[in-house]
Amino acid sequence: MDKRKILVVDDEQRMRILVSDFLSKKNFQVLEAGDGEEALEVFFHNKDIVLVILDVMMPKMDGWQVCREIRQYSQVPIMMLTAKANEKDELLGFELGVDEYIAKPFSPKILVARVEAVLRRTNAIDGEVKEIGGISIDQAAHEVRLDGKVVELSFKEFELLNYFISNQGVALSRERILNNVWNYDYFGDARTIDTHVKKLRSKLGDKGEYIRTVWGMGYKFEV
Repeated sequence: MDKRKILVVDDEQRMRILVSDFLSKKNFQVLEAGDGEEALEVFFHNKDIVLVILDVMMPKMDGWQVCREIRQYSQVPIMMLTAKANEKDELLGFELGVDEYIAKPFSPKILVARVEAVLRRTNAIDGEVKEIGGISIDQAAHEVRLDGKVVELSFKEFELLNYFISNQGVALSRERILNNVWNYDYFGDARTIDTHVKKLRSKLGDKGEYIRTVWGMGYKFEV
């Protein structure tokens, strides 16, 4: 089994080495970046990264900017590290879609424990596979199969399908879908949901009929 990849972003090399050593002992493959720009370059060249550990204060591009960029394309779990343990920063992190928030200094063992907890919570560590109506969705591999055949979905299409399947039979408003698949500070028009649903239905072929329109509200996934 391939090791799960974690991206560690911090401008302090000593901190990166410390975190990497502890994560490597837990059988994770660690990728490193020393600033925000390098972080994005590494992230977008490695689509199988399962978690990002991101420092706030960095040169070129700070952690908040990196988080915003990643969240436009992916819901990969993000843990923020910061020397500023104040409520304002913590709230900003959660508003941007951060999954965990850790103030420096911290215990490396506690950090690793939180990493494992976040991955369990987001289904990336236990390899959960959901199967319904000929659709198979593999959380860890970020892979979807239709009757055994792999279908290529974007990050957002994958997250959208996963959200629909997790809420089978529930009528979901466009606002609720935006809040959960994008994140609640997303400022786009709710019609972006319709665009993504249209593309997702097309890629699912005849199984696209499982995504039913609830007129005047949103959508419902039913097999």
